[in-house]
Amino acid sequence: MEKQPLPLDDGETALPLFGANGGPVGNGEPAVASPDVPARDGWNSKIEYFLAQVGFSVGLGNVWRFPYLCHQNGGGAFLLLYVLLMLVVGTPLFFLELAAGQSIRQGSIGVWKYISPKLCGIGYSSCVVCFFVAVYYNVIIGWSLFYLGNSFQYPLPWERCPEQGNITVKECEASSPTTYFWYRKALDITDSIEETGDFNIYLTCCLLAAWTIVCLGMFKGIKTSAKVMYFSSVFPYVVLFCFLVRGLLLDGAKEGIAHMFYPKLEIWGNVQVWRQAATQVFFALGLGFGSVIAYSSYNPKSNNCHRDAFTVSLINFLTSVLATLVVFAVLGFRAKNMVMACVVSNVEKFSEQYAAGAGVNQSWVPQFNFSDPGSVGVEDYRSWFKVHGAKIPGNLTDCDLEKEFQKGAEGTGLAFIAFTEAMSQLPGSPFWSALFFLMLLNLGLSTMFGTMEGILAPLTDNFKTLARNKTKLTVCGCVIGFLVGLLFTQRCGNYFVTMFDDYTATLPLIMVVVFETFSVSWLYGADRFLDDIEVMLGWRPSVIYKYLWKYVCLLAMVGLLAASVIRMCIQRPTYTAWNRETASEETLEYPDWALAVLSLLIIFAMMPVPLGFVHATLRSRASVPVAFQAVNTDEKYDDDDVSSEAVQLQMEAVRPHL
Repeated sequence: MEKQPLPLDDGETALPLFGANGGPVGNGEPAVASPDVPARDGWNSKIEYFLAQVGFSVGLGNVWRFPYLCHQNGGGAFLLLYVLLMLVVGTPLFFLELAAGQSIRQGSIGVWKYISPKLCGIGYSSCVVCFFVAVYYNVIIGWSLFYLGNSFQYPLPWERCPEQGNITVKECEASSPTTYFWYRKALDITDSIEETGDFNIYLTCCLLAAWTIVCLGMFKGIKTSAKVMYFSSVFPYVVLFCFLVRGLLLDGAKEGIAHMFYPKLEIWGNVQVWRQAATQVFFALGLGFGSVIAYSSYNPKSNNCHRDAFTVSLINFLTSVLATLVVFAVLGFRAKNMVMACVVSNVEKFSEQYAAGAGVNQSWVPQFNFSDPGSVGVEDYRSWFKVHGAKIPGNLTDCDLEKEFQKGAEGTGLAFIAFTEAMSQLPGSPFWSALFFLMLLNLGLSTMFGTMEGILAPLTDNFKTLARNKTKLTVCGCVIGFLVGLLFTQRCGNYFVTMFDDYTATLPLIMVVVFETFSVSWLYGADRFLDDIEVMLGWRPSVIYKYLWKYVCLLAMVGLLAASVIRMCIQRPTYTAWNRETASEETLEYPDWALAVLSLLIIFAMMPVPLGFVHATLRSRASVPVAFQAVNTDEKYDDDDVSSEAVQLQMEAVRPHL
C-alpha cells in the first residue's frame, strides 16, 4: 500500500486545519486554509519549549510520591527497576508522543484522527481525563497557597498545639501539632466521605486564587505560559538544592539517606512493586494527557524530538532522585529528633523508678549513664530495652527509627504533615516553610499549564469557532474548572481528591495510552511511522523502536491495566479517613454510591473512543459509495495511464475512511 504522506508544512506555516465548508480536516472535506483562524502559535526558542516539557513532566509526584515508593519498595532495588521500565517503556512511548505531535502539528484530537480516523475518540478521551486531573490538581495548588500564606508567622501555627481555657486541645495532644493543623485547621475534615459538611471558605478562596493564576498564565496561550515557565520550571531546582545543602548538615540526614537507598532485591519478585513502578513512570512523563503532543506540535518539523525524549526523561529521573535525597535527609532529621525525644522520655521514667526503688532489680541497670538522658544513644537504649525493657515498671516503650520513617510518608501526608513538622524544627522555620510551599506552588503550576494546554490545543485545532475565541475559551475553561472544583473544598473534599487521584484519572489514562500505542504500531504501522520520522528528522531511528512499540510497550501497558483492574476487583477500593474521636487515621471502604460515581466517571472518560469508532464507521460507509461513483461515472479519460493514476489518487483520498 502506498504510504499516506505526512501533512508537513513548509517552514513555519501551520497545517491547514479546516475544510472548505468549515469542518475539520479528516471529515471528507478538502483541506484549505481558513483566513478567519489565527496562525498557529510556535515557540520563540528551544529553551521555552524545553522548560515547558520539563515543567509539565516534573511535578508534585516527583517530590511526594516517588520518595515514598522508593522507600517502601526496596530503596536502591526500586531505583534500578524504575530505570529499567523508564528505558524500555517510558521513554519509547514519550518519543512516540513527541514525534506524533511534531510531525502532524496538531493537538491530541487532530493527531489521532489523522493516524486512525476510527480511533479519533482517543483525543477526546485525553481532553476529558485532562479536565478530571485539572479540577483536583488545582485544589492541591490551593492547599499550597493556604500553607504559604500561613508560613509568614512566627512561630508557625502548626508548631504547637492550641489551647482552650489553658487546656491543650485533646485532638491535637493525641496526634501532633502538624497533623492537627492539616486535618482540623486546613481541611476541617469530616470523619468519612459520607459526611459532606459545609464549604471551607479559606480553601475556596485559595482555589479561586489558584485558578486565577492559571487563567492569567494561559491567557495568551504559550506566549504567556512560556514566559511564566522561566520562573516556575527553574525555581523548584533552586529550592531543592538549597534544601539538599541544608538537609545534609542536619543530624540524622545520614541515617535517612542510608535508610532510603538500602537495597532490598527480593522486591523484584513482587508483582505489585512492578505495577507501582510502571505507574510512576507512566505519570512522571505525563503520557496520555495530550500535553506532550500539544507542546511538541508547536515545534518546527526539523526539531530533534528523539534527543528531547531522552533528555527530558533523564532530567525527570534525576529530579526524582534529588527530591528523594532532600526528603529523606530532612525526614531523617525529623525521625532522629523524635526517636531521641522518645529515648530521653523513657530513660527519665527509668531514672525515676530507680531513684524511688520501685522494684528495679540491680541486674536491670543499664551500662549507659541514665542520670543524663540526653547523652544516651539510640542503639544503646534499644539494645538494653530488648533485654530488660519489658521487666521495668512504668510502661517503657521501644524507640524505633524505622517506625518514625513510616509515619505520614506518602502524598499529602509527606508534604503537609511529615515534611512540615521537620521544617518547624529548623532554625528560621518560617523561611524554610515559605520556600518549600512556594516550590510546591511552582511545581503544581508548571504541570497545570501543561494539563490545560492538553485541553485547549486539541479543541482550538479542530473547531474553527473555538480557534477564533481562544482567550474566551481559556477563561470559560478556568471558570468551569473552579465551579467543579468546589466539590473538593467541602469538608469531605480531601476524600474526593484521593478518589480522583487513585482511580478516576489513572485507569482512563492507561487505557488512552494502550489505544495510542496500538493505533500507531498496528493500525498506522510502526514502519510507516518510522518512515515519517525519517522524513521529518532526516535520519531514521533504530528499528528497535518498532518492536518496543508493537510488543514490549503495548504488552506492558495492557499488563498494567489488567493488574490495576484485577486489584480493584479483588480488593474493594479504600481511602484513609481522619477519625476525630480517636485523633488517628483509619482505612475505610468507599460506599456503594461513591463506587458508582467512580465507575461512571471512568466510563464517561472512555466513552469518546467507542463513539468515535461508530461515528467514523458510519461516515465511511456513507462516503465510500459516493467516492466510487465519482471515480466510475464522473471522470472521462482517453489515456489508460492517466485514468489509472486518477483512480489511485481518489482511492488514496478515501482510504483513511475505510
